[in-house]
Amino acid sequence: MNSTKTINLKNRPNGMPELKDFDFITTEVPELQKGEVLLSTKYISVDPYLRGRMSDAPSYIAPFEINQPIVSGMIAEVIESKNSNFSAGEFVSGMLEWKETQVATTDGLLKVDANQAPLSTYLGILGMTGLTAYLGLTEIGKPKKGETLLVSGAAGAVGSVVGQIGKILGLRVVGIAGTDEKVEMLKSEFGFDEGINYKTTENMTKAIAEACPNGVDVYFDNVGGKISEAAFFNINKFSRTINCGAISVYNNTEAPKSISVQPFLIKKSSSMQGFVIFDFVDKHPAGVKQLTEWLSAGKLTYSETIREGFETIPQAFLDLFVGKNKGKMVVKL
Repeated sequence: MNSTKTINLKNRPNGMPELKDFDFITTEVPELQKGEVLLSTKYISVDPYLRGRMSDAPSYIAPFEINQPIVSGMIAEVIESKNSNFSAGEFVSGMLEWKETQVATTDGLLKVDANQAPLSTYLGILGMTGLTAYLGLTEIGKPKKGETLLVSGAAGAVGSVVGQIGKILGLRVVGIAGTDEKVEMLKSEFGFDEGINYKTTENMTKAIAEACPNGVDVYFDNVGGKISEAAFFNINKFSRTINCGAISVYNNTEAPKSISVQPFLIKKSSSMQGFVIFDFVDKHPAGVKQLTEWLSAGKLTYSETIREGFETIPQAFLDLFVGKNKGKMVVKL
């Protein structure tokens, strides 16, 4: 029986996760049974939402178990198959364990075509990242041509795609990011009309007002916290706020003290809705089709931060919380 390197959750983090919360162990790879496939990992996705699953708190998805492998989006190659629908040499994407090699049932595995697009894109712009951006913006944001779209966490995996889709749909797009280099990238690579560096801006409310002279019609929120509070001072009548993420408060050990959003929403007849990508599962196939068309036509581009080596996975995950990624963070094996 063969063995494989595996990464387990060792401790539930208190505040910011640390390397000591992860455990590298060696586990046995079981014998392949009928209907199963043997997979070799090629790319692993690390995402901020995984932090929530490390806590033993009620959420939209079950928490990870202590001393069990962490699971995230992955691309793997089929090495051996006892399932008639999958053949050796094919590539698949799915929610899989942090292992170099594993046996898996084929539930939830999707074949991906390495000839159509680079394999890593199926974890990013053609995967959960792209779908989160596209479906969040269109289903909840309901953007109309000529409106102003404000995006926080704009240089991240989801934010950078949201802004590009906004431009395709005819919006004025303003992005918020954490370095001058990222702000410049938003404009030069992704076509944003304006960018704001929140780390060097003293008055975010004023900066947003200046960057969005016609106010904010759609706010795609990836960060929560103080940045989002500043955005609420600039929302228009009938504006729509899309709550996608709150990375600024994920590692807080006590409840954040924040302004009350209700007066803003009431005064502006404004709506605000949180979502997770699983809410729109029936729209995923059409979403991937649209994203693939835009990517093939050169209307969408993407940014990736690719780390190499199985042992780099935990650090790549931790680096998300200090903004060391441009676009989608993936680890290549």
